[in-house]
Order: sequence, then C-alpha cells, then structure tokens
Amino acid sequence: GVAFKIFSHEELQEATNRFNEQQILGQGGHGTVYKGLLKGNMEVAVKRCMTINEHQKKEFGKEMLILSQINHKNIVKLLGCCLEVEVPMLVYEFIPNGTLFDLIHGNHGQQISLATRLQIAHESAEALTYLHSCASPPILHGDIKSSNILLDRNLIAKVSDFGASILAPTDESQFVTLVQGTCGYLDPEYMQLCQLTDKSDVYSFGVVLVELLTCQKAFNLNAPEHEKSLSMRFLNAMKNNKLADILDDQIKNSENMPFLEEIAELAAQCLEMSGVNRPSMKHIADNLDRLRKVMQHPWAEQNSEELESLLGESSMVSSRYTSTGNFSIERKGVMELDSGR
Repeated sequence: GVAFKIFSHEELQEATNRFNEQQILGQGGHGTVYKGLLKGNMEVAVKRCMTINEHQKKEFGKEMLILSQINHKNIVKLLGCCLEVEVPMLVYEFIPNGTLFDLIHGNHGQQISLATRLQIAHESAEALTYLHSCASPPILHGDIKSSNILLDRNLIAKVSDFGASILAPTDESQFVTLVQGTCGYLDPEYMQLCQLTDKSDVYSFGVVLVELLTCQKAFNLNAPEHEKSLSMRFLNAMKNNKLADILDDQIKNSENMPFLEEIAELAAQCLEMSGVNRPSMKHIADNLDRLRKVMQHPWAEQNSEELESLLGESSMVSSRYTSTGNFSIERKGVMELDSGR
C-alpha cells in the first residue's frame, strides 16, 4: 500500500488548478471534493471544508483518523492530508465512475443487470462487515446511502464519506448529541434513541438494497405523505404480497424472480424497526455472496450436493435471522435460470 503522505498547500493548489470550480466532483455536508492531478499524473480527490467551526474541524479530524487506518479493497483509500491550512484537507484515491446513486438514477440509458447490482451490493456489504467486525475498535459509518458508494472503472464498489462515522462506543451510555445522516436512509431507532449502532448502518444498507431492486429514490418529497419514504412503500408491498409491483422492470423476469425475492427478504430484515431484529452485516454479506455464486453457476442444478451446500448452509447458520424462507430458492429457480441462458 501507499504510505500516508503529508501534502503541502501549494501542492494541492497546483493539483486542483487553485481549487477551480470546474474541478468540483461533489459537495456534501462535510466539504467540497475537487479532482486533482498530482505530479507524476496521479489522479486524486481532494476534500476541503468550506466553513470552519469547531464541530466541522472535529468531523474532519475524525474522518482522517478513521480512514488512515483502513485498508480494504471496497473502501476508498485515504492517501494523505494537508495540515498547513486552517482546516485540514484530505486527499483520496480518485474513483472515476461516479456514485451508485448516479448509476441507479442517472439518465444514461444504460441497462444495469441484476448480476451487476448484486455484485455492488455484495461488495458494499463486505466493506461494512470489515468496518463492523474487523476494524479495531469497530467503526460505524453513520451515513450509508447510494451517493456514498463510489464505483471504479470496473464498477467495483468503494464505500466513502466517513464524516459522520464514529468509532463504536465502548461505553453504552455514549449518546450522539447531533443525529446525522440522510433523510430516507436514517434508522428510526437511532432517531428516537440518539444511539448510533452497527444496526443503524444495517438499516441504511437495507434502503440501498431496495434502491437497487426498484431504481427508486430513498425519499420523494413530492409524493403523498404515506409514499414519501421508499422503505415504507417497499415494506407495504412485501406485506401485501405485491413485491413485483415495485421492482424495476429492467430486472423483473421469471429467471430473476427467485433471486429478487431472496434479496427483498434480506432487505426487509434490514429494515426491521427494532435493531436487535436486524441481521449483522456479516450475515448479509455472506448471503449476498451465496446468491452471487448461485447466479454465476446455474449448472449447479446438475450437481445437487454442491447446490445444497450453496443454498442450504444459510438456513443452518446458527443465527436468529434464519427468517422465513431465507435462501429458499428451489432447484426450479436454478432450472429456470438454466433454460433462460
């Protein structure tokens, strides 16, 4: 890996053409991100905070501390920072293909296959599993949404924007004074109790899964009151056995249906009102991985033992989340896939 580097202000000014407006990649609650070109033609993204108050300084410092210690293929890499200025600037690897939000909601006319959606979901889940289970101390992202999942040239997912993240509190009594996050993705339990937990990220990830299934935005201000929230509409559709009505037409067909039902079931578990009833990110990542494998190998129908092991294990996982029909794709689903090729 590349060593963490301290950049001079001059270096970053030069790289971004003096923070030219044309270099702006995006603006978020935590600052403006510019595209930069370092000497040696290395493309980077430079995050610069605009207004300065103590709270934002802390946010930036926190993001720097958290990300400088992370090394995972599905998490955007922090290359270094600049400390000469009033507010530190952060320098990241440049991810060229925009965000998952752009891919899902942009008018680019390109078809996004279920396999690609499943891959992006699985990789994002792996990143969150790493943060929750492998980082020490564990890291809670705090603002998972489709616009914080970047995509590289090969559409590999990279989770970004750790401005709202916290190191998991060791003391249960630690409450968040300011609930951060994004409308449509916010865990209702977190809003009520002001305690950010790993299950808050799980809830937000569930919303991203529903976005991938439906191609609809997480929150629609113009919709009637009861239809504003995508998660509520989705849960209603599931409850009334009308999943097909809400799915994206691009991926809705008889071959995909068994997979779509499984992913929808997983999303519904993530969106449980009470955090303790939601699965862990590891459970979600494992199940998405298993689904991907079955999708890639429809021939497994001929080898029923292997198929059983791919599909059956999750129902034996010693977990309370072996909920209704989890991974109940019958061979029928695999045969349908087979004949559809």
